[in-house]
Amino acid sequence: MNTTRCDQTPAWSALQTHFDASGRTFDVREAFAADPSRFGAFSQSAPHVFADLSKNRIDATTQTLLLDLARQSGLESHRDAMFAGDKINATEGRQVMHWLLRNPPLALMDKGRVAINNLSGELTAVHTTLDAMLAYAETLRLDASITDVVNIGIGGSDLGPQMAVLALDEFVLPGKRFHFVSNVDGHELASVLKKLTVENTLFLIASKTFTTIETMTNAHSAKAWFASQGGTDIARHFAALTTNVAAANAFGISTTFGFWDWVGGRYSVWSAIGLPLAIAIGAPGFRQFLAGAHDMDEHFRTAPLDQNLPVRLGLLDVWYRNFHGFTSRNVAPYHSAMKRYPAYLQQLEMESNGKRVDASGAALPFATSPVVWGEPGTNGQHAYFQMLHQGTDVVPVEFVAVKKPRHSLPGHHTLLLANVLAQAQALMLGKADAGGHKDFPGNHPSTFLLLEELTPATLGALIALQEHRVFVSGSLWGINSFDQWGVELGKVLAKDVEARLLSGNAAGLDASTAGLLAQLCA
Repeated sequence: MNTTRCDQTPAWSALQTHFDASGRTFDVREAFAADPSRFGAFSQSAPHVFADLSKNRIDATTQTLLLDLARQSGLESHRDAMFAGDKINATEGRQVMHWLLRNPPLALMDKGRVAINNLSGELTAVHTTLDAMLAYAETLRLDASITDVVNIGIGGSDLGPQMAVLALDEFVLPGKRFHFVSNVDGHELASVLKKLTVENTLFLIASKTFTTIETMTNAHSAKAWFASQGGTDIARHFAALTTNVAAANAFGISTTFGFWDWVGGRYSVWSAIGLPLAIAIGAPGFRQFLAGAHDMDEHFRTAPLDQNLPVRLGLLDVWYRNFHGFTSRNVAPYHSAMKRYPAYLQQLEMESNGKRVDASGAALPFATSPVVWGEPGTNGQHAYFQMLHQGTDVVPVEFVAVKKPRHSLPGHHTLLLANVLAQAQALMLGKADAGGHKDFPGNHPSTFLLLEELTPATLGALIALQEHRVFVSGSLWGINSFDQWGVELGKVLAKDVEARLLSGNAAGLDASTAGLLAQLCA
């Protein structure tokens, strides 16, 4: 693998010159007026996703220079190293192979693909675990006595399955309710427990190490509640998604499904962590979810860079973050079932690329991950779109729309689609007003992602698209997108502070923390 940090390439300097000459003042409206074929040049189909990039502040020269930047940075060799199973997560000495979780069995693969042949042992283990997990899911689906499934996890062990179960609600088996508990704040677990009966509940404890403090605190409280309500058969009503089988057994759990250290938490919904989704939509649905993601994997792995959608999106992120200086990106899914999609992308991108040093540990002279935020439309229109249209910052927006609804209520979907099209149009066109108060400056960039329907396959493809897009920008920035050391310091300090809250001892603390401790202990 031969990579070069993007700012150390000739293309970086060429992009800066181009930005200073025309990129800084680029107007999308003028670009459309000058080029009637712009939509065709800056839109494309990828597996299960149609993307319109034409409302972004790019032209043919920008795109060519960005593709040069990708090639000169060694993006292709870095991508190929990931798909070959190389240990590209260098700070942890690990492979990065979440993509293998949705790979078909070796028997169904191209025998000439050497990289897959070299990973045959890992792929066999993946499918052994997948088959066992899906068989368990089907057993639970047939068990009418289990009406409530409670997933206890945090981070990727919560955001992924929760987002997917909500998004695919139309495919969820009737008679089953799904609950997700992640926050160590006891109010969350207590509110869920109020809705449950012992004999009808299955708890899934999702923690790779079975030591995550928030997850295990909630797990032990759930176990105590179970016993207090007369529950005795822990083996039937608890299962674990973990590699620490011994700890799960000590807890009283006999049913466990594991995964591997080359699966990062925020990339783990495809693994045993996806068990809640498998129970919700069934084994065939879960396999379709994996297949949609695999279709996008193959697109990313094989498509030419200029027609590679994850590459084009990742390059656009670099263009906006490092040249235009845009600090955030809004995510606006126009589908109510995708309410947790923005939160899922927050972790995916900001935990992956929120780094200030490159892979060698050297401080970076440029910005990395933008702030990712959003809400489903049309709710967002009545909350923060005022700022998007008339605020002092330019915030690129990424719209997600679904062509076909899965409900029969007349008029609703037409109105929803009219709103998403109109908002993208208004951001670009704007509207002049001499008085100022009703002036919309326009020229605000947006990307439009369109799914034919929201199904397991299309959702899988959309998530994989976002994973690879994050890989692209992280690769160009020269950072390791697959560790997350930044979450550790607060965890370490919390152990000390927890003991101090019990003792009231403020010795050695900074003045602010000591003052707050005194207030809390008074």
